[in-house]
Amino acid sequence: MEIHVYDTYVKAGDGHIMHFDVFTAEKDDQKAILHAKKWLASIGEAKAEVSSKECQFCHSQQAPDDVLDSIKQQGYFIYQLEGCPGHTRAR
Repeated sequence: MEIHVYDTYVKAGDGHIMHFDVFTAEKDDQKAILHAKKWLASIGEAKAEVSSKECQFCHSQQAPDDVLDSIKQQGYFIYQLEGCPGHTRAR
């Protein structure tokens, strides 16, 4: 299954930048923004600004099964990158 990736940068409440990708089954900019807001609220960052300026379509790609399972269950998958609570640096 092909998924769509939205590259997202938002400023957290403490001022640091969080970089993450929103993976969706539909190429729909507004839904990607809503998914980003929902995830941000779930980690205590509900006040972070997310618009088409911060969350932009990047590319489409094939997805592994765990990502597809998440998309089927909740409509999206968040791939955490720099500055996110679940991101760890490679050694």
